[in-house]
This record gives sequence, structure tokens and C-alpha cells, in this order.
Amino acid sequence: MSFPTVYREQLLSTIASIDPSLVNQAIAWMKETRDKKGAIFVAGNGGSAATAAHFVCDMVKGASYQKDARFRILALGQNQPTLTAYSNDLEYSEALLEEMKNFVQPGDLYMAISGSGNSPNVIRAMEYANSIGCRTLALTGRNGGKLGELAQLNIHVPDAHMGRIEDAHHIICHMICYSFMEETSATKRE
Repeated sequence: MSFPTVYREQLLSTIASIDPSLVNQAIAWMKETRDKKGAIFVAGNGGSAATAAHFVCDMVKGASYQKDARFRILALGQNQPTLTAYSNDLEYSEALLEEMKNFVQPGDLYMAISGSGNSPNVIRAMEYANSIGCRTLALTGRNGGKLGELAQLNIHVPDAHMGRIEDAHHIICHMICYSFMEETSATKRE
């Protein structure tokens, strides 16, 4: 079999491991946070930072545009001057936490995305979010790492391959976002 065929088959198996009940819980938390006018903060590193930014884009535009209820959602670490200032003056593991402290309130939602579940900066932000009374959600891979243990809700992708973990995380984000986009469309059609 060719590599693309093998990858596709392994990816389908990885996707099948996603627990829909956990994604439904994440959707419920997002809706509750939005309806209470709370904020949602999303973070990751590398490809997970890109997934976080893409998710925020989908939620700000696709799940909010021309809707009565809009999401207040921000991807942490996307402002390069802020990220590099904290990383240079303190250390990288503190950068997301320090940015978060300017915005997060008790009752907000923090969503961390990490394939390994062991990224110190997303873990530090998770510890802080838990300490002030936020809801905490993680998308993890491999064995879930420390992040999975800290999160109140961990949507774990039990795969060792980073590409398939990232693919599955992106699909989970689309499940969440499109639940809001298509739910509204279905309501308007009735």
C-alpha cells in the first residue's frame, strides 16, 4: 500500500477514537460561556497554535457573524511582540500565563491544545485558569500528559503520531464550531 493510503486508514482509525460525548460537553461549555457573556481563551504551540488561531477565526466569523449571540474568544500567543517580550524578559513558559492575566476572569473558559500534553506554557496557563475558577478544556494526544490531568475536560486523541493528533484536533475544533454554524442554519430553515 502507498503511504497516503496507509496514512488515510490510520487517520480514520484515529478519528474514530474521538469521544463524541466529550465534544458535546465542550460545545455545551462554549454555549454557556457565550450566553453568560464570558470569554474563551485558546492556546497552543507550533501546529497547535495554528489550530487555536484557526478555531478562533471560525468561532469569531463563522459561529458569530450576523448572529444575535456572539463569541468573545481570543487565541493567546498570537500577538508576536507580546509573546516575544514576555519570552525574552521572563521565559517562554510564562508568556501565555502573563498575557492571560490581563483578560481572564472567573467563569471564563480556557482551552489548551497540545499533542504531547506537556508544553510548559499551556500547562502554566491551565494551572492559573483552574486557580481562579475558570472552566478548563484540553485537546491532547499521546498519553494526555500533564495537561490532560489538569483539565476539567480532556478530549484525548490516543495516538502517538503528531500529524494524526493534529488532524484529529482540527476535526474536533470543526465539530465544535460547525455545531453553532449549522444549528443556527437549521433553526432558520424551520
